[in-house]
Amino acid sequence: MLYDEIVSNIKHIIDEKGMKQGVVAKRAGFTPQEFSNIMNGRRKLLRVEHLPAIAFAIGVDVNTLFIKEKEWKMEVGK
Repeated sequence: MLYDEIVSNIKHIIDEKGMKQGVVAKRAGFTPQEFSNIMNGRRKLLRVEHLPAIAFAIGVDVNTLFIKEKEWKMEVGK
């Protein structure tokens, strides 16, 4: 899975859950600006070690971040 696909999955899950990026950023240990830069592709700062914290912040299993959109909709809906 490509970097951009993972970021896209994170964005979609955040939107699907009706969350704000700023809240997710703080829960995951980022500043809102850092998280915004990652999510908007201004900087390729997302590293694999960030994924567990982001998954926790949005309330999903870390593996969900790697699932294609059609499949994660079922996963998030659980």
